[in-house]
Amino acid sequence: MPGLSGEGHTDDPHRGGLWFGGDYNPEQWDAATWAEDDELMRRARVNTATVGVFSWSLLEPQEGTFEFGWLDDALDRLHAGGVRVVLATPTASPPPWFTLAYPDAMPVRPDGTRLWHGSRDTYCAAAPAYRRAARRIAGELGRRYADHPALALWHVHNEYGTMCWCDHAAAAFRSWLRGRYGDPAGNGRASQDSKASLAALNEAWGTAFWSQRYSSWDQVLPPRATQYLGNPGQELDFRRFWSDELLAAYLEQRDVLHAHAPRVPVTTNFMGPDHLVVDPWSWGREVDIVAVDHYLPTAEPEAGHADIAFVSDWARGAGRGRPWLLMEQAPSTVVDAGVLVHRAPGRMLADSLGYVARGADGVLFFQWRASRAGAEMYHPALVPHAGPDTRVFREAVGLGEALERIAEVAGSTVTADAVVLVDAASRWALENRGLPSPHVRHLDVARAAHAALWRSGVGCDIAAPSADLSRYRLVVVPAVYLLSEEAAASLRAYAAGGGQLAVTFCSGIADQWHRIRGGGYPGALRDILGIRIEELHPLQPGASVPLTLAEAAPGGARPSPRGEAGQLTGRVWAERLRAEGADVLAAYAAGALAGLPAVTRHAFGAGTAWYLSTLLVADDLTAVLRGIAAAAGILPAGALPGVRVTRRRDGRGRSWLCAVSHSAATVTLPAVGLDLITGREVSGAVDLPPGGIAVIRESAPKKLRMTVLSMIGTPLSQIEPM
Repeated sequence: MPGLSGEGHTDDPHRGGLWFGGDYNPEQWDAATWAEDDELMRRARVNTATVGVFSWSLLEPQEGTFEFGWLDDALDRLHAGGVRVVLATPTASPPPWFTLAYPDAMPVRPDGTRLWHGSRDTYCAAAPAYRRAARRIAGELGRRYADHPALALWHVHNEYGTMCWCDHAAAAFRSWLRGRYGDPAGNGRASQDSKASLAALNEAWGTAFWSQRYSSWDQVLPPRATQYLGNPGQELDFRRFWSDELLAAYLEQRDVLHAHAPRVPVTTNFMGPDHLVVDPWSWGREVDIVAVDHYLPTAEPEAGHADIAFVSDWARGAGRGRPWLLMEQAPSTVVDAGVLVHRAPGRMLADSLGYVARGADGVLFFQWRASRAGAEMYHPALVPHAGPDTRVFREAVGLGEALERIAEVAGSTVTADAVVLVDAASRWALENRGLPSPHVRHLDVARAAHAALWRSGVGCDIAAPSADLSRYRLVVVPAVYLLSEEAAASLRAYAAGGGQLAVTFCSGIADQWHRIRGGGYPGALRDILGIRIEELHPLQPGASVPLTLAEAAPGGARPSPRGEAGQLTGRVWAERLRAEGADVLAAYAAGALAGLPAVTRHAFGAGTAWYLSTLLVADDLTAVLRGIAAAAGILPAGALPGVRVTRRRDGRGRSWLCAVSHSAATVTLPAVGLDLITGREVSGAVDLPPGGIAVIRESAPKKLRMTVLSMIGTPLSQIEPM
């Protein structure tokens, strides 16, 4: 399938380089504003505009009646100004006429409340009327614009994620379950024997408990509001079903667009992992390029940059290592406790380069010009309400200039020696109300582990538990609660083959059906880890538990300087476990678990499996994972404090060193090549001021190259992460 480096209209001179721009809504403005937009886009070097995301009511003002004149003019005008178009299908926001004509297609909550029109996402994706209307508008857009020279990418829908519990959803859920349980082996082939498939469902959901056993398919419903706790297997399958149902809706539109314009890539924009309803690993196989919306949750610099790294690595993983596209970010603010908070000046450039350094081939924003009315009138924009004579627009101009200078990195990729496993099903399962603690969130643990490696200068991929792990030297399993036999076997083979495997609490406890494995936790991984857990001891919010080191932390790393000598601190979770072959590295130091193992290490085959039974505070987790990375041989020597470095490479042997400084002082970074940002040659080192950035096309004679490597004391292949 085509990607960003192989757009549909290859004869268009405006193609190439890194994509920069954002959502553009010309239908909200008059001709005088359009003329100003044209001039300002040229000034900011905007080369990409996403158009039509929420324009259904204008494009189809009555059912079956279409008006495209304003969109024709917008695409022609953008193309004349050298701006490529990401053309959206507007199906995330059906028009009012649809609501009146098809009230049964409006979404229904678990308690049976049907929602009304008046916002966005007012539809049930399982409703036949909605799916027909969505295919129709996509087909009309495909027919009209397939050959338009501005068209560079199709953008289907917007932020898929609306769930529904209506009767349409119930019928679709039953059909999906028949496919899932028709074959006891789980390969999705529907059985002719309805009783056999129902028996498989009853076994998977454990319906013998609370008299929930189903005797006919019409008894099976979505997990609607009920008296007490719902069935966890049913709730998990409903989440899986919605990911697949939304994917089917996407594929219908994608295939319509591909039929009209087979050379133009098609995508949709995933929400950041915290808000994701869909499974990114299955969806990543179906989009021509992964596109992600990421709105930072904090204005605090270090946490923000760590989050950029996590989401970037996650997006790259969903695309199996290919370059990806940041479809939306906010130009200047974050929302903290409902309050708009501004990031520090200069963050637009530094943050955007953070995405590019980790594989993005474009950084787009929501939106180009701030709206004067509507629900998001105060959403930040590249052109704010105050106009272009503002800090934000000046920073946008600077960003456009910088992206133009580093355009040659487009199409290159990023690799890493470590991987953090992220699993949508484990995330959904841990949200179930019947678990020992509501405060264990899979993504929180994954983020904590990833941030610890990020602070250590270790670059990471993010992948599914089913991924091929053989090329990695360190695999982190952070609260991957559900593990199939196949995934457990993959981890076993990885460790036995010489890998370093780091596993946290709440991993491998249940199988893929959300059934607990017997014999002691973590059932799927006990032999690999050399431990057996008897009891789970979740902690209250704000509580902590001290740990005493039984020996030096892994790899000689020291504990947090905030604690007493030889002590670590855990939070969120604790466990009563015993070592069955594993070495005890740290033990609980107080309370009912005093003296019992807390952190262990176990030789398994040619490799090593490490276990952390609690969520260590940030500095302590960093120290421990830094030690494990050292044992894996991937800890960069001579890493510079406060500087995050990564490298992009292409298939022609070229490489680009990307660096962002978060240090409060000027830092000297060893490097050789051409700094694309400044245009200056770098003959051995470059000085990065506070907040400074550099993108260096590396090139050096072999002798000089070896001199630089000796300065930083590590093989070039290991100066990876940022």
